[in-house]
This record gives sequence, structure tokens and C-alpha cells, in this order.
Amino acid sequence: MVIAASVTPFLFNCYTLGSFLPSLPLDSLFSTQGIMVMLLAAYAGAMWMFLTSAPKVYTVMVSDLEVARQLYEGLLDLPAAEVPLHYYYNYEQTIGATGIDPLYLGSGPSFSSKMTNASEGLWYQLKKNTQLHVIAGASLGSKNQQRHVCFDHECLEMILLRVEMRGLKFKIRSRKPLNFLVKDYEDRIIELAEVAN
Repeated sequence: MVIAASVTPFLFNCYTLGSFLPSLPLDSLFSTQGIMVMLLAAYAGAMWMFLTSAPKVYTVMVSDLEVARQLYEGLLDLPAAEVPLHYYYNYEQTIGATGIDPLYLGSGPSFSSKMTNASEGLWYQLKKNTQLHVIAGASLGSKNQQRHVCFDHECLEMILLRVEMRGLKFKIRSRKPLNFLVKDYEDRIIELAEVAN
């Protein structure tokens, strides 16, 4: 059995946008409520685009910013990065600053006073859409060795991979949580430690 169908009437008919939308009266679409709903939907779409395009940022607290600069710029050869736009609006202060163990903080000013300006510290590009934000605030380790403290295992894995690729001397102390030592060219021992949440 063969059924013959002609598609020519569909090809030559002009369809308007209204023919694809449910039958809503246009006066309700362009009412105050309708315009507000459209504006909210446009705002939600713009925010979603902004947040999904923002780079992922890992934060590392260090005991000495100058030693950290020598490590990340000199030894690891990380390129400098621009401060992401969403960090200008105190985003960093909302990601768990209240749950930091005082053991990892220095004896200087408190953590919240050190993070009043998001552009403080050092900014590096780890990968294409991943940045490293290095800030002061960690205490010195045993024998006054430099400490770099991070809350993200993935971040320390990327730094360890960079250390291996650059051929630096290192020693892994533990895998979970990740803790390793790096020796710089001035024979300083720098401890990089993951803090378990």
C-alpha cells in the first residue's frame, strides 16, 4: 500500500513567529508582567553566560609572597594572569573564609583583613581556563620552612606535575591529603600541603 503525500503546500506557505508560539494574546506578552519576565529571563541567561565563561580559580596561601613569586615565576615559569572579573565583587570572601583552621594562618593580621582587595597577591595562569591566586596568610612550617597551603587536591596535582616537568627536586610525603616538598635553587625547602575540608 502506497500513500501519496504532497509537501508543496507546506513549502510555499509563509509562517510567522506567532504560528510556532502557543496562542497567547500579544497584549499579555507585552504587559508589565510579561516584560519583567522577559527581562528576568534575559538577565538569567547573561549571568549564566558570564559564570560559565569565568576561569576556574585555585587559591594557595603562602608564608612569604616573595619566595612564592620566585617559585611560581622563576622555577615553574607560570605566566602572569589578569584578575578575573568576578573577583572584583568579593567573590573570594564568600568561598569558605569562615571555615579555615587557625593552625594554617600566620601570627600576623587575620585572614579576613588580608583579603579585603581581590587583586592582592599573585595571579598565574595554570591552564587555558584555570588560574592560580597566591595570597599571604600561611604560617611557617617546621624549621621555619616556607609553606604553601591549598584546599584543592586538583590544584596541587597540577603544581606537582609542573614541578616534575621542570625537573625540580621534590619529595612526596603523602598522597591523601597531598603533601610534598620542593627544593629551590637556593636550597630552600618549600612545603606544599593540601588541607582536607
